[in-house]
Amino acid sequence: MGEERGSVAAELALALPAVLLALLLGAGALGAASLQVALQDAVADAARLLGRGEGADAAEGVVGRAVPGAAVSSSGSGDLVCVTASIDVSLGAVVRLPLRASSCALDGGR
Repeated sequence: MGEERGSVAAELALALPAVLLALLLGAGALGAASLQVALQDAVADAARLLGRGEGADAAEGVVGRAVPGAAVSSSGSGDLVCVTASIDVSLGAVVRLPLRASSCALDGGR
């Protein structure tokens, strides 16, 4: 019985960093997923603004307010106007995740 004394503490000391890492990465992944939804919603709003005839500054402003630091580009193809935005997200100090969203709307305002 004396040989097993402290084995639970040793096992906990080995498992605790792995559990903390899994929790931190999970929280980071949830944050990135939330940011992806915000980015997709913002580019959809921006595409609708461009489709109504608003300027590119208004579209970039919508995306910039929803997701600060996102790079925004727009293009037209036939009777559609499309907006694409992207941003890199850090999950911890090592993992970088690129997020990208794109949306199109009818170009009826021009």
